[in-house]
Amino acid sequence: MPLPTYDTTQYPTQLAAKQAGFEQNFAEFGVSRTVAHASAPLHYRMRAEFGIWHDGDKLDYTMSDPDNPRQRILLDIFPPAAEAICAVMPHLKERLIPNQVLRRRLFQVDFLATLSGELMITLVYHRKLDEAWETEARLLAAELGVQLIGRSRGQKIVIDRDWLLEEFEVNGRQLKYQQVEGSFTQPNAEVNRQMLTWACHQAAGLGGNLVELYCGNGNFTMALAPLFDRVLATEVSKTSVHAAQYNIVANGITNITLARMSAEEFSAALAGRESFQRLKGIDLDSFRHGTLFVDPPRAGLDNATVELARDFDRILYISCNQDTLQNNVAALNNTHRIVSSAIFDQFPYTNHLECGLLLQRR
Repeated sequence: MPLPTYDTTQYPTQLAAKQAGFEQNFAEFGVSRTVAHASAPLHYRMRAEFGIWHDGDKLDYTMSDPDNPRQRILLDIFPPAAEAICAVMPHLKERLIPNQVLRRRLFQVDFLATLSGELMITLVYHRKLDEAWETEARLLAAELGVQLIGRSRGQKIVIDRDWLLEEFEVNGRQLKYQQVEGSFTQPNAEVNRQMLTWACHQAAGLGGNLVELYCGNGNFTMALAPLFDRVLATEVSKTSVHAAQYNIVANGITNITLARMSAEEFSAALAGRESFQRLKGIDLDSFRHGTLFVDPPRAGLDNATVELARDFDRILYISCNQDTLQNNVAALNNTHRIVSSAIFDQFPYTNHLECGLLLQRR
């Protein structure tokens, strides 16, 4: 089956339809004049994962048909992927085909690129990796100029390091982010910059303290921190917390307190239902009634976190799921109203859409 078509001439029409659909979904909450932030029509994905198909001496990248996941699509290039990924794909394939040590039982290749020019490749196998693999992998990494990782069940071999350093400008500041292999990072880096710029614009002049839940590696935290007196950020993933700690130092930020805990745990702590050693010495009362920033997973905010949100004067909400966002906004509608809205098209040619709302206490 052929690769899906990415018709760049149709992209503006598709984005306009997404914007209209969003405003229709949120019309009951008074949303209008939503700002739409477009993606580049091609080469926008900084992450890409492909299966590997072996056919005798041949080797091909594969992806699944979105309409029929069992249907395999063979491909040489992937136009949505970052130019750095597209450029290295044929060279990697060319090196793998004759190299039995590197290609044997290889079934997946993952790519991660950055705007700063770094690139990581992860090779995933159905076999145990040995010293011979590592020797060949080091030669491959040096030849391609990439960070390289080998994975199999219960095994991870890192050639040099398992993270990249992303760096880009937002509102005149140069931000740095450690991006660890296997951890979540924003897939569309340029649209992510637009999300950070929008969030900073909404937060400008608010002052006071900020609470951020689901902070990940500090993607929004690093951008927003200078706009507030103090920031209390929480994240449950240990890997993401370590990356956020690295990023705090790398960006020279001194007003962030980071706590490894879930949103549910923090809600219980702020409500006084539970106490946690991880929050010892933090004056939680000083963070009440200020600004809350959330960028939750697709499931949205649970009931306890919605109740927590009611206590804040302002809520900055980034969502990847309009359905759960609607549910959360409806639950908050008696205490908060939407004063600003935006959409961010991280995934052109799909129905997926990132949404941004600023809600203010009525």
